[in-house]
Amino acid sequence: MARFITPGSMEAVPRLDGTPGGKRGAPALDTDTDSTREIKTHFRVCRFIMETGVKLGMRSVPVATACVLYHRFFQCVSVTVYEPYLVAMSCIYLAGKVEEQHLRTRDIINVCHRYFHSSSEPLNCDGEFWDLRDSVVQCELLVLRQLNFHVSFQHPHKYLLHYLLSVKSLVNRHAWSRTPVAETTWALLRDCYHGTMCVRHAPQHIAIATLYLALLSYGVEVPVGEREWWQVLCEDITKEHIDAIISDLLHLYDMEAKCT
Repeated sequence: MARFITPGSMEAVPRLDGTPGGKRGAPALDTDTDSTREIKTHFRVCRFIMETGVKLGMRSVPVATACVLYHRFFQCVSVTVYEPYLVAMSCIYLAGKVEEQHLRTRDIINVCHRYFHSSSEPLNCDGEFWDLRDSVVQCELLVLRQLNFHVSFQHPHKYLLHYLLSVKSLVNRHAWSRTPVAETTWALLRDCYHGTMCVRHAPQHIAIATLYLALLSYGVEVPVGEREWWQVLCEDITKEHIDAIISDLLHLYDMEAKCT
């Protein structure tokens, strides 16, 4: 396994966003701007956080917290200074503590190691393992200091659950049962965490916008009264907010195609 960092320091040695799992070949000619490269890197790392979270059995909210910690950290520092995958591992570890789903560092390290080396055995408890474990813990402290220990966040999940129940009671029950509106909305919400939109928009607005897009995609109509359903559920949201969030989400899907 390639070393993530030098022993006892926070200095990144190799970039780990090259060939996870041995599935990618030689990189193509890079014509992206620095900004585009950063966005692609963060997209890939957040996908890494989500896939690793699934393998670790993390709930959706701790995974979301790990992504928010990651995005907020790199709002403060440059991705060229710190190894993003090491930061991601530390964010997973910290998110488990914040959301009271504690994870062992050994499990995190072995799952992340397997992500990049799918055919390898778990790491032995040798010097390399302990160097990496120390680096994850040191990086966790760095994240905490950089965020001034503000690591508890409001997520859209609780709002979305309420909004789904409210909208379900309004629409035709046959139309609702025939279409996977709820499943699609949760999937859209999860995808929001691949980019910084999850920290740039209010959680209530993200919940409304993802539900709005799911209903629109399946042609499910909500009865209209004096106000639109989304205005009733969230008084401070506007159509411009919804359009902006949907635009950001569609941009992420375009980024996914470029990162594949």
